[in-house]
Order: sequence, then C-alpha cells, then structure tokens
Amino acid sequence: MELLIIRHAIAFERDRDRWADDASRPLSPAGVRRSRKAAAGLKELCKVPDLLLTSPLIRARETAGILTEVAGWPRAKIAPELKPGEGAPAVLTLLAKDRSKRIAIVGHQPDLSALLTACLVKDGKTLPIEMKKNAVACLSFEASACIGGAALKWLATPRMLRGFRNR
Repeated sequence: MELLIIRHAIAFERDRDRWADDASRPLSPAGVRRSRKAAAGLKELCKVPDLLLTSPLIRARETAGILTEVAGWPRAKIAPELKPGEGAPAVLTLLAKDRSKRIAIVGHQPDLSALLTACLVKDGKTLPIEMKKNAVACLSFEASACIGGAALKWLATPRMLRGFRNR
C-alpha cells in the first residue's frame, strides 16, 4: 500500500473574534493560490489515489477539495481520526481496515510528523521531521499500514511541488 500524507495549506492566523472555534478557520487567499499550484505539481508527480481522507477541520477539507478539483483526485471522505490530537495509532487503525492500493490523507501538524515517525520506526523513538504547510510525504508499506512497516519513498516541499507544474 502507498500512503500520501499531506499537510493542509496555509490558513488564516488564529483569531478568536473571527473564528471562535479554530476548526472553522479557513485557508487564506495565499494558501488557496499556493495550494492550487502545489496540487497541479502533485498531479504531475504521482498517480491519483484510490481514496482521499481528510480531517474534519475546514482548512484540511478545503485543501482536500483543491486536490479533487485541480489534481483530479477522488472526493474526500471525512475521517475524525485525522483531527488534531487523535494520534498515530487511531490513523493507522483506520488505514489498516482499508484495502486500497493508494490512500492520501490531509491533516495537521504535529500529528502528521508523529504519524510519519510511527510508520517508519518501531521502537517509539522520534524523528525530527518538519512538514511545511502543503508538503507531501509518500510512504510505501508491503501490506497494510502498521507501526514501523513503511519505507519513505519521497518527501516534497510545497516549493518543489509548485515546480513540477506544466513541465
């Protein structure tokens, strides 16, 4: 199984006056613009996933919507396991239930770095992985998703993805 891990695009700064609930904070105009360019690059870089899962927070759902619109990916399904703070074991349990060959998820930091670490190492150690907003990591599992069962195929920054457009 192949897993694409995507951090949501740039959102507006936290502002309790505008968004009392941080889950409602949307992408900024710059975030939308850059996400569209990164999605176009991602379309050139990798195959369309069989399944796209997203955090229920609006900024992740908007990022997933851009991937659907620009890269031609399937419409995203909301996965509560991708909410901030849910943890890597919950996401891995969700992924292990699915038999798709290629799954993409859209979520949040620091949870995505923790998920990457959990996929790559078995002993509970941490890896200092920085995922910028709109970055994508591609992992490969021999079978289903599990702790320590992945190999890192590639990690692309948003700038790299934007560079793949219309090559």
